[in-house]
Amino acid sequence: MVVLGLILMALGAVAIVAALFTAQGSVELLGTDISALAMFFVGLGAGLAILWGFGFSKWGTKRTLRQRRESKKLNELSEQLERREAEQRDGDADTQDRSI
Repeated sequence: MVVLGLILMALGAVAIVAALFTAQGSVELLGTDISALAMFFVGLGAGLAILWGFGFSKWGTKRTLRQRRESKKLNELSEQLERREAEQRDGDADTQDRSI
C-alpha cells in the first residue's frame, strides 16, 4: 500500500507540474488543447491523487508497523512458551528419575 500511495502522489505531482509549466496563454496540457473546465478537472484529479496517495501511505505504514509489532509479540510469546514447556519436561524427568 505504501508503494501505491507513493505512485499516486508522484502521478498527481507530475500532473500539477505539467499543468504549471506547459500552460501558456491558451490552456494546453502536455501538448493537448483543453478547455478551462477540463483543466479544472485535471487539477482536481491531481489533488485527489495526492490526497489519496498520502492516505494510502499513512494507512500502509500504520498497517506494516502494527503487523511488525504483532509478529514480534507472537515470537516473544512463542519463545516464552517453549522455555516453560522445556522447564516442565525437565521437571517431569527429574521427578520420574527419583521415583525409581
